[in-house]
Amino acid sequence: MDNRFENFTILISKINRNIKKIKNLEMKEYNLRSIHVSCLYYLYVNSTLTASELCEKCAEDKASISRALDHLEKNNYVICDSKYQKRYNSPFSLTEKGNEVGNKLYDKVNVILNEANEYIEEDERILFYESLSKISNSLEKICNSKDL
Repeated sequence: MDNRFENFTILISKINRNIKKIKNLEMKEYNLRSIHVSCLYYLYVNSTLTASELCEKCAEDKASISRALDHLEKNNYVICDSKYQKRYNSPFSLTEKGNEVGNKLYDKVNVILNEANEYIEEDERILFYESLSKISNSLEKICNSKDL
């Protein structure tokens, strides 16, 4: 019997769980959680993003990003240029404190990715991400189909 379902779902779940665990461990000293890592990372890489853009980049819902940004703002990691009526469309950027953590985070992400890919050749890595992207797109189409 083919074990594709078990292999796929278990491996994806393990990867997701390990990523969250690594994020939480790395951010423990800052009293931050895994969702904060994603926000800080993308703000560090992009300089400014709206909550809407962060939802898309982090693949998180509006409420989760809103709570994360509130926490980051209250703890002086981000600031919001709220000249727009809705904060959701206002640009967020890192404070000096947020930039320092973002820099450390960016460096740590690269170290972890290098370690995780240590025994994978470049062409294998490219093919893996292409295949994973195709699977993700196919599953998204299935979720969005009217037949479900």
